[in-house]
Amino acid sequence: MASTTANLPKVPAEIESGITSFDPSKLKHAETEEKNPLPSPQILEQERVEFQRRESIETFDKDKLKKTSTVEKTVLPDTNVLNQERTILNIEEFDKSKLKHADTEEKNPLPDKDTIEQEKRLSAAS
Repeated sequence: MASTTANLPKVPAEIESGITSFDPSKLKHAETEEKNPLPSPQILEQERVEFQRRESIETFDKDKLKKTSTVEKTVLPDTNVLNQERTILNIEEFDKSKLKHADTEEKNPLPDKDTIEQEKRLSAAS
């Protein structure tokens, strides 16, 4: 079956005139820049070493390992834990009867009602 121009889709007249009147000499020269360069020799060496390391792990013969037995040791609490326990013990055993009576002295008293009203009157007058 031979293709004819009748079977091809029609191009709008505006686009067709743009294609036929195109002048390639009006194009600007552009330098091509390689965006995806090949890896450097250092990167290749790193990948090779990593591949060998993984391969040696995967092909390792487990029969070469020796059986061992683990001994669990009792771990003593560190100083922070001991200090916390002592603090809690001291709080629980604290004797309130040994405290002396202290009078509370107000050093920054709030103004009384008369003083507040007097200040309101003064600020309203000004």
